[in-house]
Amino acid sequence: MKLFRCSGWWLLLLLAAAFPPLLRADRLAILPSSSFAPYLNRFNTMEEENVTNLVSNADSWGWMQKEIPFFACPDSEVEELYYYRWWSFRKHLRAAAGGYVFSEFLTRTNPISSALGHQVAEGRWLQHQVYLDDYIRYWLEAPVGREQLHKYSGWLAAAVYERFLVTGDKAFLVARLDELVADYRLWEQTRQTDGGLFWQFDVRDAMEESISGSRTNKNLRPTINSYMFGNARAIAEIARLAGNKKLAREFDGKADRLKSLVQEQLWNPAAQFFEVRREDGTFSNVREELGFLPWMFELPDRSRRFDAAWSQLGDPQGFRAPFGITTAERRHLQFRSHGWGHCEWDGAVWPFATSQTLVALAKVLQQDDFPVLSRWDYYDAFLTYVHSQHAGGKPYIGEYLDEMTGDWFNGKGGRSRYYNHSRFADLVITGVVGLVPRSDDRVELVPLLPAGVWDWFCLDGIPYHGHALTILWDAMGTRYHRGSGLLVLADGKEMAHSQKFAKLTGKLP
Repeated sequence: MKLFRCSGWWLLLLLAAAFPPLLRADRLAILPSSSFAPYLNRFNTMEEENVTNLVSNADSWGWMQKEIPFFACPDSEVEELYYYRWWSFRKHLRAAAGGYVFSEFLTRTNPISSALGHQVAEGRWLQHQVYLDDYIRYWLEAPVGREQLHKYSGWLAAAVYERFLVTGDKAFLVARLDELVADYRLWEQTRQTDGGLFWQFDVRDAMEESISGSRTNKNLRPTINSYMFGNARAIAEIARLAGNKKLAREFDGKADRLKSLVQEQLWNPAAQFFEVRREDGTFSNVREELGFLPWMFELPDRSRRFDAAWSQLGDPQGFRAPFGITTAERRHLQFRSHGWGHCEWDGAVWPFATSQTLVALAKVLQQDDFPVLSRWDYYDAFLTYVHSQHAGGKPYIGEYLDEMTGDWFNGKGGRSRYYNHSRFADLVITGVVGLVPRSDDRVELVPLLPAGVWDWFCLDGIPYHGHALTILWDAMGTRYHRGSGLLVLADGKEMAHSQKFAKLTGKLP
């Protein structure tokens, strides 16, 4: 594809010509998109547009009308931030030689791989997947992309597979199999120990200045080992889709071995938490937010053996603080001991890690009854995440923030403005609303919004397996006049309905 820089109606016209089936007028079955335009008007006038990439602020509303699922709920702060995060995400989309890419820092044009998994998770809900198609190819095929990909640990294979669970695009996924296998084997060559676990420098986990290690120690960390487990499991699934049973068995074996090693060697029974093991074999003896990461990839057994770790999430001496989930437990003597302004992960709140923890908690709560935490805990952490994403009375997303005051670090000079290092819309869709992406033709909802909190909400125009889904909750039936209860529409037609606000499944037409 020849790429170009354009704006305004030319961009929309070219997209419409390239992708006519996705631009039909009935994509939104319930919500009038025009009612959300005031949000964009506010965002566009909040401050000067210091950087313009593929889609300018002036063209942002037209682009978003064509691309994003629309969302309405009675909590105006949640609703506003939903649109702000899409508006901000759009700022990072660029047309470069060879295809579309996303930046991480708005003021730096080169893509960075540290938050690639978050970016793929967020972008999978766009109508036009050409952006992510090109972006994924950049990391796996372009020489500069392949080289930069290994500067940071990541979960690209897992993210690409989870994207397939939304798009249903088997051809693109299977075509990436050899590249993902080669990427995995390179990590084995460069970071795997003789014992089977992977080591990493803190800084190459995108977690500089932590309590558990340093920028130079080769520690065994729950981060990279959870990522590699998720990647191995994803590659096994992709191999099955490709009909390569031998490769699937190989990577099933890799995932099984990592699962056992993480549970045996990175679980500290004294702390009841997954921890870093240092080069000398000892535990770091500090609970850090990265200890929740194994659940993001459904690694721990469901035997209840590891459940106690989650009791630390809501503990004020653990990870709970007024402005978010801290990156280290607050009771530790070295909590917030590394200064500030130099990418410290010793306790300050990072949206990158908050996103991971909320994904992990969602997967725990959506699987079965969980005795330690409930939907209310998820909702409380989610709302705190929402409240934290403000500065000066306006929506804001940056690098990291003070857990007590909510002040953002590295934000005033513009370095971290619109920092594309976390996810939000994906948390609304898969967590709060509870759409659980699947590989089959079933639509599954497990809402994590507690019953009785909102009387209504609507998520409209969700691209899913080639259909446009609408998910709405109307307790009294008076908001949307489609009857009371929880409803799922596919292409405007009802496919599942329940009077109760609870798990709901249905079959795609």
